[in-house]
Amino acid sequence: MSKVSKSQPAVIESIDSNSKIEAIKNLIFGENIQQYNTEFLDLKADLLKKRQELQSFIDETRDELSKSIDSLSTDLNIRITDLENKIEDRIETMEDEKTSRDMLGKALIELGQKIKA
Repeated sequence: MSKVSKSQPAVIESIDSNSKIEAIKNLIFGENIQQYNTEFLDLKADLLKKRQELQSFIDETRDELSKSIDSLSTDLNIRITDLENKIEDRIETMEDEKTSRDMLGKALIELGQKIKA
């Protein structure tokens, strides 16, 4: 029974302090406290909505950037492959041209020797 009587003053003091705080708020802000609370809640809700919109925009932008990077990577790989193929073709063509010049040079030397003899 002593425990109950000890906790009751604490509860009464808490209620007393809460009512004192409310009385002070009413003295300072008067009748406008409800309007301030409503405006504060509206601002809080608007802030939360803006935060969600911003997060959505960030997610959309991240997805678009990821897609763009993938597309660019694919395009770059295709271009590199095309360039490698063109270089290989050009090297083969140069080797063929060099071989033809070598054969032409030998043929001219043989022709020159035949004319000289």
